[in-house]
Amino acid sequence: MFRHIIRKEVIETLRDGRFRWGAALVGLLLVLSLAAGFAQRAEVERAHEQAQAMSWSQWLDQGDKNPHSAAHYGIYVFRPVSSLSLVDRGVDSYVGATTWLEAHYQNPFEHRAIQDTPALARFADLTAATTLQLLVPLLILLLAFATFSGERERGTLRQVLSLGVNPRDLAVGKALGVSLALALLLVPAAALGALALMVAGPGGGAVADEGLRYFLLLLTYSAYFGVIVLLAVAVSALAPSSRTALALLLCFWIVNGLLAPRVASDVARSQVELPSSLEFQETVQRDRSEGFGEFPSQQVRQERLADSVLNAHGVEELADLPFNFAGLSLQRSEEFGDLVFDRRFGDLADRVEAQLEVHRRIGFLAPHLAVRSLSMSLTGTDPAHHQRYAEAAEEHRRLIQLIMNTDIMENSRFGESYVAGPELWSEVPEFEYDGPEVSWALAGQGTAIAAILFWLVLGGLLVRVGTSVSARRV
Repeated sequence: MFRHIIRKEVIETLRDGRFRWGAALVGLLLVLSLAAGFAQRAEVERAHEQAQAMSWSQWLDQGDKNPHSAAHYGIYVFRPVSSLSLVDRGVDSYVGATTWLEAHYQNPFEHRAIQDTPALARFADLTAATTLQLLVPLLILLLAFATFSGERERGTLRQVLSLGVNPRDLAVGKALGVSLALALLLVPAAALGALALMVAGPGGGAVADEGLRYFLLLLTYSAYFGVIVLLAVAVSALAPSSRTALALLLCFWIVNGLLAPRVASDVARSQVELPSSLEFQETVQRDRSEGFGEFPSQQVRQERLADSVLNAHGVEELADLPFNFAGLSLQRSEEFGDLVFDRRFGDLADRVEAQLEVHRRIGFLAPHLAVRSLSMSLTGTDPAHHQRYAEAAEEHRRLIQLIMNTDIMENSRFGESYVAGPELWSEVPEFEYDGPEVSWALAGQGTAIAAILFWLVLGGLLVRVGTSVSARRV
């Protein structure tokens, strides 16, 4: 009997014109969005590789100059693009693509794609993730809103139950039937996405474990669609009519997919305030010049450093030191700046993460927020992955400054005009980045995972309650 219930639901769904037209439209949008994501990812990756090679060539060919001038000349590094971004671009368009590694400053990432996009064009930026998070749930709701209420209105539910069919088995069969019909659309789309990933190849080391990430991404969206199916069947069983069930489910879709993200952003901003760009830069400059905590101002630090070095070597003049004091002074200044950057950029990263955690917690009220957080994390396009790359780029910037300042200390004298050449520039290793494993990506997603599991349990309980109510009504 259970097998017959599933078969009946699959056949009825496939015969439904709403399913055929809806599946054709959603399938077309999925294919187009995957193709657009594939093309954009390839274009951005090619541009980044060319620009990175040019920047490295310019560094090696900058000619003879003082190492500190070379440190200010700097190197541009370009963030690699995850292959999985063809599914979900996340915040890639908002966080910037490149940063300049120069002396004294940890520069923010620049060249945000969203800055060059007209406001109206942003609404047409359809991705596979948008289709999966918004349009596929809408298709499910339009297919499943009458699973129980429709049969009750036609009088067939009474006949089915009179044959001794358990109402819960009937509900599970209907849910599986709708799911199997939906799988005819989503399984080929998943296979197409896997093929696109194989053709695209590794995304420049942006993330590791891409195959496992994609598999977990499929599980995440499968769980999300399962939540929507369970809620649709439960509401259909609880609602007095199909019209009421459809109205309630459409209201849920609007709140879950359209209103909840905006409300979550407002709540997160009210609970965790972020400084403006100008305020942040002013704070960094103030800490560097005036000091903070136990660290005195820049002038006092320089005076203390000079006195301590002179006393340690038993000389009265900086020129009498066995090394160039200018290089040591520059390096100590860099190290203090590193403390400032770690303090301020670390605080900013903590605030951003706190805002994202607010979004994930609201996922217990709207599953779309939870699946969106998991999707960006698994594809490597969330703020955490960007922050990890920014930290790696900053470590490379500090390495460049150490090499330049050490050369000044060891190979020049205090007060002389010192010039270095290509031999020194080539001592700087070319920047390479190894993306994090999937375990790192999921480490901060416990709240989102719990929210998805909560909705699965809630959906199952509502189905159980709804079938009992619906059985009593007939």
